[in-house]
Amino acid sequence: MKKVLVLLAEGFEILEALSVVDVCIRAGIKCDTCGIASNEVKSSHGIRIIADKVFNEGDLLSYDAIVLPGGMPGATNLRDDIRVLELVREYNSSGKIIAAVCAAPIVLAEAGIVSGKKITSYPGFNEQLGNCIYIKDKTVVVDENIITSRGPGTSLVFALEIIKQLGYEKEAVEIKEGMMINFFLEHSNN
Repeated sequence: MKKVLVLLAEGFEILEALSVVDVCIRAGIKCDTCGIASNEVKSSHGIRIIADKVFNEGDLLSYDAIVLPGGMPGATNLRDDIRVLELVREYNSSGKIIAAVCAAPIVLAEAGIVSGKKITSYPGFNEQLGNCIYIKDKTVVVDENIITSRGPGTSLVFALEIIKQLGYEKEAVEIKEGMMINFFLEHSNN
């Protein structure tokens, strides 16, 4: 069974974090949330979440993918934590999946892993991404082991791409249909 780790910093965007958790669980993937400061983490909208673990507990390198939700100041709190940057670099050097949504690609830039990579983000954060190849017209962008997406409204598609990249293509198709994502995408102009 594959395992996914979702890092939570104070001020994270709840949709971006919990959409990934939900889709992973539906796919049969173990998904743990991890507070970088404590197990109780407050979202950007004041919703308190109890994380499964705290940053210094257990082997954080034993996961197959790491997910960085955006939200403010959640993304900057992740970016400004040297432990997070070191963990991202370790995942990258091992070729493991690193997924960042909304403002969180700034963490990847700070870790020094986006140079020459195709990356997307929430509008306006592209100026903080350094020497990447910025893609503004895609919902989700995949470049080797790095997955990036635009924002809260793209969270489910982002989560589905993560499980596809982990080898759960069949489950991604079933979940997309079961959650009526296809219907939404086809009828979103209403």
